[in-house]
Amino acid sequence: MSPAYTVRVAEDPADREACFAVRKEVFVAEQGVAEDIEYDAYDTVAVHVLAVREDGVPLGTGRLLYGEAAAAKTGGDPAVGSLGRLAVSRAARGLGVGAALVRAIEDAARARGLTAVDLHAQTHALGFYERLGYEAYGPEFPDAGIPHRAMRRAL
Repeated sequence: MSPAYTVRVAEDPADREACFAVRKEVFVAEQGVAEDIEYDAYDTVAVHVLAVREDGVPLGTGRLLYGEAAAAKTGGDPAVGSLGRLAVSRAARGLGVGAALVRAIEDAARARGLTAVDLHAQTHALGFYERLGYEAYGPEFPDAGIPHRAMRRAL
């Protein structure tokens, strides 16, 4: 049986707006992240991925930064990308959407010649990323008032 959703790279303005709508639902509305810090200059250069239900309803999103855009988040290693802004709508949680988005971001990283992906995980999500092969490193730190840990996975 095929999944009731597909995951793809966001190619056009409508796709990107769908990505931003999911982020607003999850980060701004649910988690209380200020809208003015949720969206940033990296959004214009990132590779965005989008999970969409068969009827077109957006279910989740994430983004990949690479090159100069990722340098500050990855210790400056040009071979390491940065996965971020991973968000799955409440209605789609538990369906495998998050894992599918992570794998799509990893595929985009491989396609750009990257050898690893870093991310800053909210501490409640460490187990999710560990199951996908990521390893935490460094101390816990706050981001938008939420505790995080850095994680990395070799590709």
